Amino acid sequence: MSATVVREIREHIPADRVLTDPDSVEAFRRDQAAWAPSGRPAAVVRATSAQDVAETVRACIRHRTPVVARGAGTGLSGGANSGDGHVVVALEAMDQIVEVSPLERLAVVQPGVVNDHLRAAVAEHGLWYPPDPASSPWSTIGGNVATNAGGVCCVKYGVTGDYVLALEMVNGLGEIVRLGRRTAKGVAGYDLTGLVVGSEGTLGIITEVTVRLRPLPPAAVTVAGHFDSVVDAGAAVRAVAAAGLTPSALELIDRHCLRAVDAWKNMGLSVDADVVLLGRIDEPGQTGEAQAERMVDCFREAGASWAERSTDEHEADALFAARRLAYPALERLGPVLTEDVCVPKERIAEMLGRIEKTAARHDILIANIAHAGDGNLHPLLITQPGDDAARTRAQEAFAEIIADAIALGGTVTGEHGVGLLKRPGLAAEITPEVMAMQRSVKQALDPYGVLNPGKVLS
Repeated sequence: MSATVVREIREHIPADRVLTDPDSVEAFRRDQAAWAPSGRPAAVVRATSAQDVAETVRACIRHRTPVVARGAGTGLSGGANSGDGHVVVALEAMDQIVEVSPLERLAVVQPGVVNDHLRAAVAEHGLWYPPDPASSPWSTIGGNVATNAGGVCCVKYGVTGDYVLALEMVNGLGEIVRLGRRTAKGVAGYDLTGLVVGSEGTLGIITEVTVRLRPLPPAAVTVAGHFDSVVDAGAAVRAVAAAGLTPSALELIDRHCLRAVDAWKNMGLSVDADVVLLGRIDEPGQTGEAQAERMVDCFREAGASWAERSTDEHEADALFAARRLAYPALERLGPVLTEDVCVPKERIAEMLGRIEKTAARHDILIANIAHAGDGNLHPLLITQPGDDAARTRAQEAFAEIIADAIALGGTVTGEHGVGLLKRPGLAAEITPEVMAMQRSVKQALDPYGVLNPGKVLS
């Protein structure tokens, strides 16, 4: 069956863009979720147009062959992982910025456009694309949309879905369709665009995205605080929210992350503190100055051993760079199982305390980074290569963290998506009635069951 579908795809797409050599396809087997299962694709189609994607999906429908969309492969849930004999559609070559409209404050891009490349392009027009996942130097807009990615700025400016106006995609019938609008307002019909955002390629393969832009914000003031425990840092996050402050970023980094980045990049950032909180205020003028001072007060009142406004923006930028580098730095220590739970801000301190107890109970090193301002926590469970017992303990701790997040009124994923790793968590979070509704949507939009099967819904 695999050979047949590949032959048919090659009738429509040049053979040099349909990879089947085992060594060539191996690189497209999985995303960054190293603990999620994967299989070897029968073929990788390096698409350059929506028509390429449509022809591939139609061939897969005819032969009932699963088809998996892939961008840069930076995902952390296994959502882009292939199974044995699947066809992977690689979209990284579809990397054109089609349009930037300063008047309408929108951009039209292909799915392979790298997040930071879009930001740089629109900045030339005095505009800004706010969603900024930690992987923004490498991750693509298509993947960001597929997972509804968040990032550092989303505490104030929202996640990817808040900026998607319209989509072009190939649906479960192999048709090229357009969803959404270019206008500032529009409520005609069901919000199918919102439905596709975050669907992880299970309802369609995105081939073009129209995103909303904002004016460039003013330069931000950075506030840093050192804390002796993650619980104290969590209390500071709650204090910031209780004070009515809305920072443009509020990030948590623990000593394990800082030391790992230092060991890798020699940035000289390790500090004598268990946790660092980094806040940014981008309100202009005296309002911003006053809010930054109030944030310093919140940190100190919550028990910070040191808290100040930064007077060295180079140092502040280095700390935020360390936040982005934390995950790859920790990967150098051993296999990393990445969590992505989100809890209400008032429960952050309690959730961080529970994570510490889980680490001790299961004898697992858990490093903590977080978009703390909106309660999105990323505990990183680290084991040593080949230590099967530690791997088992880590998986047990992973499940326990998910259960704790749900118990505290949270959710099993704030931005990474469900993919493969979080399917049991999703089933625990939502009721059977809602799960049935989601399955009905999947069945209606993917009637042949070929679009990224086995992901999201258990």
